[in-house]
Amino acid sequence: MKPLVKTRLAGSDPLEMSIRTILEEIGENPNREGLLDTPKRVAKMYREVFANVGVDPATALTTTFEEEYDGIITVKDIAYYTFCEHHLIPFYGQAHIGYMPEGRIVGLSKFARLVELVSGRPQVQERMTQQIAAAVVDVLKPKGVIVTVEGTHLCMCARGVKKPGTSTVTTVKKGIFADNVALCEEFDRSISRK
Repeated sequence: MKPLVKTRLAGSDPLEMSIRTILEEIGENPNREGLLDTPKRVAKMYREVFANVGVDPATALTTTFEEEYDGIITVKDIAYYTFCEHHLIPFYGQAHIGYMPEGRIVGLSKFARLVELVSGRPQVQERMTQQIAAAVVDVLKPKGVIVTVEGTHLCMCARGVKKPGTSTVTTVKKGIFADNVALCEEFDRSISRK
């Protein structure tokens, strides 16, 4: 006869208790060996991936420098992972940021931090793209900024319509990029994988 697994409640952590309840509600046994520590692991993971809830994205761009530069600065292929706020399942992809400075630049790694900050909360890709562009405009006050975000959404691939291989592209153009087709084409060429 198989020994009984001793029941271990998730403790008093409300997030752990909620995960335990979810497991029960989908018909699982949270006391099953493979699920015993799942509430604790999921709670830890949620706290990690949603650590930037409430953090102002502009705080990523704190170190700026005075510099005259008369061209587009592009940082591309910034990987991100976030959670769709509608289903709390992941979407992921790459962000590309281009801007034309107006006397101020920022350390390039700060753009990766900016993308990390906006993706560290439940998101929709459209808002994420807007938040990245707004932070660059607010802090650097450039001549213009253009942000393109590509995303693969598991809420489309793994559930619902179940269409793996689809991707979503969102673009925001501010300032000089808003109506300058040539600049937008230059940015598009710079992020092209061909």
